[in-house]
Amino acid sequence: MNERAFPASTVRERDASAWQGTRHPYPDTDVTHAAADLALNAWIGRFTGHVSPAALGLAWFDWCSHLLLSPDKQVELVSHGMTALGRWLQYCAVGAIADAPGPVTPLAQDKRFDDPAWQRWPFNLISQGFLTQQQWWHRATRSVRGMSAHHADVVTFVTRQLLDCAAPSNFVATNPVVLQTTCERGGMNLVAGTLRASGEAWRAARGQAAVPAFRPGREVAVTPGKVVLRNRLMELLRYEPSTPQVHASPLLIVPAWIMKYYILDLSPHNSLVRYLVGQGHTVYMISWKNPRAEDRGMGLHDYRCLGVMEALDAVGRDSGASRVNACGYCLGGTLLAIAAAAMARERDERLASLTLLAAQVDFTEPGELSLFIDESEVSFLEATMWSQGYLDTRQMAGAFQLLRSNDLIWSRRLRHYLLDLPDRETDLMSWNADATRMPFRMHSDYLRRLFLNNDLASARYQVDGKPVALTDIEVPIFAVGTRTDHVAPWRSVYKIGLLSDAEVSFLLTTGGHNAGVVAPPGGAGRSYQLATRAPDAPYIDPERWQQETPPREGSWWPAWTAWLAHQAGPLAAPPPMPPGLGPAPGEYVLAR
Repeated sequence: MNERAFPASTVRERDASAWQGTRHPYPDTDVTHAAADLALNAWIGRFTGHVSPAALGLAWFDWCSHLLLSPDKQVELVSHGMTALGRWLQYCAVGAIADAPGPVTPLAQDKRFDDPAWQRWPFNLISQGFLTQQQWWHRATRSVRGMSAHHADVVTFVTRQLLDCAAPSNFVATNPVVLQTTCERGGMNLVAGTLRASGEAWRAARGQAAVPAFRPGREVAVTPGKVVLRNRLMELLRYEPSTPQVHASPLLIVPAWIMKYYILDLSPHNSLVRYLVGQGHTVYMISWKNPRAEDRGMGLHDYRCLGVMEALDAVGRDSGASRVNACGYCLGGTLLAIAAAAMARERDERLASLTLLAAQVDFTEPGELSLFIDESEVSFLEATMWSQGYLDTRQMAGAFQLLRSNDLIWSRRLRHYLLDLPDRETDLMSWNADATRMPFRMHSDYLRRLFLNNDLASARYQVDGKPVALTDIEVPIFAVGTRTDHVAPWRSVYKIGLLSDAEVSFLLTTGGHNAGVVAPPGGAGRSYQLATRAPDAPYIDPERWQQETPPREGSWWPAWTAWLAHQAGPLAAPPPMPPGLGPAPGEYVLAR
């Protein structure tokens, strides 16, 4: 592999300050006195799915003990249970002979009982019985006086997972759609589903991954470009211009390292990179290395220095531009905000603007991911990462699947194994399956310093031994939140306006964490809201902002590129393409 040398100044030894203020019990991962603790926890994690039994035990003890100390809550649950049972029994009498609506309406996102077959007896009674139980258990695990909000969320989540396992839609005998299909096909759907499940289990046991339908450099990540820099942590891609003139200031995109960069360069019709190049922007993209055990010591310091700062140096050399627009997606946006704050502190004025796509800088309200993040769980997870040197792709994928278990686990098994319906794989689905590992040191840094301690928003996060503050950032900021984001909730993304004294344009668009960002023009059902707050304007809370900001139809991409064009300066002839180290998408994106 060709490797371009990088400045020695960026390969500093990691600061001891990186672990200060985190209350981390083992600041040095090589100390011998921690080995027994970590090895035991790593071994236990193999049997618990890397979920801390102590964390779960504490949550359930909190619920049980406070429920026992709350006679009013007990009376409420008994009363509600008797009332719900009475309504269900009354429905049983009516639903057997008439087409009557059930007493419980499923949530909007619950599609398990949408088929008309569920309205026929006895399946209407079965589905309503399940929904009644689900409703009662939700009430039972919420609003218990004295119980911590985090433990309430954990208990509610675990209860929902257990109920989802027992949902009548998962079983042949209680699912009318499966029964009808089985009768029509003479049971061959179950035979085919069993064979498919066996094949998948066999491949998983042998560590064989399914061949994706969309492969980087072939069906996706095909926007023409070259690798202009490669170091031990990332490759920097520069894309070829597709317009006769380009804006003076180039654009550097910092993607998240939890997944491959080509979420922003999918199939040509879904590629944000191709769209930007077509709008006259010179686009650079970081492609992170998929780390292995030997990279265990890589921390956030390395990702900032060898990633963002080296990329900025290379963009300046390659394009000749004195100022660069920077865009960060998800974790890449958080890292970019750290780098921007450090640059502002040092009066480094190379950034012309800052764009944050579904990226959090304040972690007090991180959404459902907080279910997996507390002191007990992070310590337990660190043991697993310590033993491997990294966080495995399957562990991350499992956590995200649990957050949307109905869509990603149970409905998929229903389609695959009971109905024998094959997946219609899309470019986004292939990308989602192409996960990456994360080094032990970096992920521990991220979980402790940002999620647990919220150091960045509190101006305690240290870069080169000194804290950085987001209020130092003076360049215009464009922040994008997505309405149904369960990874970076939009109200959390919105907090950049509270933590920055710069001009902030906030855009809220339809969709989730990924599909909301990958929203090319022409798609149906797209809309967004956009408003800009001047540096001296008063703060507006997110609910009021959402009520007062008028919606606009269509994709948000044109609105952002119009803002970006204003920051990127006049048009001129594109700078010449360098020889490069090879064509895009490079080597790192192909590593497994």
